[in-house]
Amino acid sequence: MIAAMSTEQRQPELRRAALSELEARMVERPDMVTSVIRHEVRPEAQARYEQWLQRITPLAGRFPGHRGVNVIRPGAGSHAYTITIRFDSLGHAEDWFLSEARRELIEEVQPLLRVSESVETVTGLEFWFTPAPGRPPARPWKQFLVTLSAIYPLTLLVPWALQPLFDAVPALQPQPASRLVVAVVVVALMTWVVMPRLTRRVAKWLFS
Repeated sequence: MIAAMSTEQRQPELRRAALSELEARMVERPDMVTSVIRHEVRPEAQARYEQWLQRITPLAGRFPGHRGVNVIRPGAGSHAYTITIRFDSLGHAEDWFLSEARRELIEEVQPLLRVSESVETVTGLEFWFTPAPGRPPARPWKQFLVTLSAIYPLTLLVPWALQPLFDAVPALQPQPASRLVVAVVVVALMTWVVMPRLTRRVAKWLFS
């Protein structure tokens, strides 16, 4: 039986915690693991593959830690599907990928594929430097330049944009607290807003 999706455990005692206690508290941060799955589908089996895809996609969402799935369908003349599935930790990702349910579904879809599926698991910003099938990997110096060009403006703009908030909220005025807020905002913008758009814009140069 597939486990139902769980939520993070509540900790009501944190309501009474002082700011100094929260700053000293060690918290295990989510890894935000992304798995990139590639399927090369037989042309005559594409309709059956789409039906299979509709079955497996919601099942992954019933596992704890699931954070979404995207399907990139093949373009004209291609039969290659790219599926990205995200989990909040490597352990939760392994629970799904090593599950009996997924094993049965992969056995079911195998006759519809030209070759066995390809699965690559990456974490954090590394996902945005994963090339499309048939493209060479991005060179490290190009990854460095793209990341620098994204993060440098954010380190200037985010503190300036948040300064009114820091001025209005005394609890955020100490440097450890304000720097933590800035770091959280910068990383969130890099992961979900800036890097997806930037890497698409420079993909031709990045993966050449």
